[in-house]
Amino acid sequence: MSKKWLLLIPKILISAALIVFVLSKVDLAAVKARALQVAPEMLVLAAAVFLLQYVACAFRWRSALVPLGAQVRFPRLLHLFYIGNFFHQTLPASVGGDAVRTYLVYRDGVSLRTAISAIMLERVATVAALVFMVAAIQPVFMGRVGEAAGAWIVPVAGVGVAAVIGGIVFIALLDRIPETFRRGKIMAALANLAVDTRTIFFSPRRALTAIGSAALGHATLAMAVFVLARGLNLAVGPIDVLALFLPVLLISALPISVAGWGVREGSMVYAFGLIGVAPADALVMSVLYGFFTLAVALPGGLVWLASGTRAKDVAAGLGKAETPGMAHPGD
Repeated sequence: MSKKWLLLIPKILISAALIVFVLSKVDLAAVKARALQVAPEMLVLAAAVFLLQYVACAFRWRSALVPLGAQVRFPRLLHLFYIGNFFHQTLPASVGGDAVRTYLVYRDGVSLRTAISAIMLERVATVAALVFMVAAIQPVFMGRVGEAAGAWIVPVAGVGVAAVIGGIVFIALLDRIPETFRRGKIMAALANLAVDTRTIFFSPRRALTAIGSAALGHATLAMAVFVLARGLNLAVGPIDVLALFLPVLLISALPISVAGWGVREGSMVYAFGLIGVAPADALVMSVLYGFFTLAVALPGGLVWLASGTRAKDVAAGLGKAETPGMAHPGD
């Protein structure tokens, strides 16, 4: 059995176990009935919002590439992001979406160091934006939850913000460790990543652009959930969705399940239950969210096929490419 399957099987088991657990706690008949009651026009609007989120994601990727010297037109990045997201959403056991994007932008002439650093720092910006948004929205939301929940929300949010800032500073200083510990290709790559981290996150304008574009993507996803909630005629406001869904998004991003399935459903039922949303309604929102995430990504497969790139080309291209330790333009 290959290593990738050994890593995937525990995720499948965790997702399956969590889904079974959630289903055991809800009325399946009520879930079915509520799913059939969603307003069709809201489903169409939700799909449009999900597609709009790709624009924000492509801009987020660009905000990490351009400061590192890459010159790629935005329409091309949007095209490549759509292909990468198809792999990310549909093939958890195969080549990851980030690897596909790395190869495709490298094939377009971006140095491998820049391509890899941009993907990694884009992810840092994504997590940072999510944590900052969760921390910022909680004080506004505190009146909607009980004292028991409010007592731990703010401290946890504060710890998250401190952890993100500390993590960015730590990465940015990896090239400052003693020379004795900076030997080998891996450490050379980490040293280069530190330089690239300072290039983006130690510049207020660049950091704001990267984190701001990531925040726009998160807000777009929250808007899609709000649209689904309105389609179910739930008494849920935009602030409610931002305050409850963004922590769910953060938790479901943990690499412990398949595309967040199971983790997201359990978290949605718990989180929205804090403001009185019935478990069946929260579960319907979560399943619809997962469905749309997958459905809007599927056409990316056709875009990929039309590009003439094969999955084995990606693996071969990354294997033959220059090492991550090379300098990007301007070094």
